[in-house]
Amino acid sequence: MRDLSQYPFEIRPLSEEDGGGYLISFPDFSECISDGETPEEAMRNGMDALRETIAALESMGFPVPEPGSGGRYSGKFIQRVPKSLHARLALRAKQEGVSMNTLVNTMLAESLGKREIVK
Repeated sequence: MRDLSQYPFEIRPLSEEDGGGYLISFPDFSECISDGETPEEAMRNGMDALRETIAALESMGFPVPEPGSGGRYSGKFIQRVPKSLHARLALRAKQEGVSMNTLVNTMLAESLGKREIVK
């Protein structure tokens, strides 16, 4: 049986707009997140989510990452945005004929490039 306490995690407060409480995420499992009203509740819920994530990976025959293997720069992150911004991004992506992921990725790259030129 795996020692779940060996997997790194981050707990951060959620804004009132996002429902309040605390969010827990695991760098080794980009899709494994949970929350709770308190950091302790987020931790308990997160460990349950991590246990279920590992069980699902094992049941499907997928490899389970070793603790700490996710690194800080996996190339994937999850960002919450206001509903109005989400709607604007979705509309713009549709107008451009690309996915919202491609649109946001391009916007970020262009913005970072402009900042580097200014420096």
